[in-house]
Amino acid sequence: MRRQRGFTLAELVMVAALLAILTAIAVPTARFMTRREQEAELRLALRLMRNAIDEYKRLADQGMIQVDLGTEGYPKSLEELVEGVEIVGQKTKRKFLRRIPVDPMTGKAEWGLRSYQDEPDSTTWGGQNVYDVYSLSEATALDGTKYKDW
Repeated sequence: MRRQRGFTLAELVMVAALLAILTAIAVPTARFMTRREQEAELRLALRLMRNAIDEYKRLADQGMIQVDLGTEGYPKSLEELVEGVEIVGQKTKRKFLRRIPVDPMTGKAEWGLRSYQDEPDSTTWGGQNVYDVYSLSEATALDGTKYKDW
């Protein structure tokens, strides 16, 4: 008698079931890791913009940047941090950001802004200056907080 080679139906079903179980474990883990990476990117973007705002304010307080009335020494917009400002006594511009970062949670380079005159938890921008930035995402982070509160 000749022996036939190949897999039995039972073996194929077992392998398919094993692959389904492994996939069911891997997909949520991959989503979790992707979300964690986005949160790290958001923290970095917020830190970069806030450091740029603080550096602008420091130079304004030292009298190295000409300050407009009503801005309290803060930039008028995020674009001003990208375009740069002239340092008093120098002919070169000082840029604080290369570009406005993209919010990884919304996928846009749009951020919520607060001016120095606004309330700390305000969701509307007074328009006088840029004192703080926050994400416009309404989603909840892995730690249970809202991204807009970071």
